[in-house]
Amino acid sequence: MNISQIKLLSLPVADQESAKDFYINKLGFELVRDNPMGPDQRWVEVKPRNAETSITFVTWFDTMKPGSMKGLVLETKDLESDVAALENNGVKIEGGIQEQPWGRFVTFDDPDGNGIVLQSTSPDT
Repeated sequence: MNISQIKLLSLPVADQESAKDFYINKLGFELVRDNPMGPDQRWVEVKPRNAETSITFVTWFDTMKPGSMKGLVLETKDLESDVAALENNGVKIEGGIQEQPWGRFVTFDDPDGNGIVLQSTSPDT
């Protein structure tokens, strides 16, 4: 096998514009591309700054219902600062920062209900 990385994740959303706004303006992702794709579709792709893996917002798969993705895990080096920024941007963080032997995390949802984990992994794990 010669697989070297995860390049792209397809995230099911109901409204690409709303998802684009959330991921860029609330999470600080950057826009990779926003192009027409067929007569009634568009390709909207975002990624965390300096990341190799990106996310595309899909609306065209009947088997991928908006909000059905759970456990999209994002890593941060400064959990407290990022949680404060998210809350200042109107993102509802349920339950505050949770502690685990491997690190700390919070959970929240995007506008469609896709579940996101923002974590800070302990350096010794």
